Amino acid sequence: MADLQVANTILEQLGGRRFLVMTGAKHLAGTVDALTFALPRNAKKVTHVKITLMPSDTYRVTFWKLGRGLNGGLDVLGEEEGVYADNLQAVFTEGTGLYTHL
Repeated sequence: MADLQVANTILEQLGGRRFLVMTGAKHLAGTVDALTFALPRNAKKVTHVKITLMPSDTYRVTFWKLGRGLNGGLDVLGEEEGVYADNLQAVFTEGTGLYTHL
C-alpha cells in the first residue's frame, strides 16, 4: 500500500474539502509523490491536473485535456515547475480558470 502522506498534504495545501467543493474535482488518485484528479468543464478546457513533489521541495503542476474519439489521448495544455506550496492555489486558478476559495 502506497504512502499517501504527500498526496494528502497537496490536497490540504490546495484547500482541502473547500477546494473539492469549489472546483468540483473528482477521481482523486494519490501516489508516493503526487496527486492527480479530474475536473468538470472549465474555461481553459483542462480535464485533469497532476501535482508532483520534486526533489527540490517544490511542485510541478501539469494541466491536461483528455481527447475524445478514435485519436483520443491526454494532451498537455501547460506545465509549471518550481511552484512553492503557498503558490499552488494561484497556479491552479491561472491554469484552469477555477477558483479554490471564495
